[in-house]
Amino acid sequence: MVMKELFQHAAITEGVTVRVAVNFLPEQSHPEAGKWFWVYHVRIENGGHEEIQLKTRHWRITDARGMVNHVDGEGVVGEQPLLKPGQSHDYVSGCPLATPHGSMEGFYTFQREDGSSLEVRIPFFPLAAPATAD
Repeated sequence: MVMKELFQHAAITEGVTVRVAVNFLPEQSHPEAGKWFWVYHVRIENGGHEEIQLKTRHWRITDARGMVNHVDGEGVVGEQPLLKPGQSHDYVSGCPLATPHGSMEGFYTFQREDGSSLEVRIPFFPLAAPATAD
């Protein structure tokens, strides 16, 4: 059950599971300058029956003031992983915010073997700095 402890958030779309673990990084945050930073670890697991390739990502990042930032791009951290059934892909990225609290959620668009698209949900997860970092 290590996975449940490591990854606090998960969403499943048509057999594809997206798990997210998030951690606040005090050493890269500067509250006095209005900058807080989190690192998040994502694991994408292909529990389906066909090969899929991650093509694009869409993030909705919201800060404590309700400011929403949409981030769209190709792949994840410069990669467009191809996942055979039973395979998984892990990557780590980061998110700066101008407030000590916020949230992230979104979706990945995959291409199936037949060329059709599959939109896979990224679970909602909070970004919360400890009170000592406010």
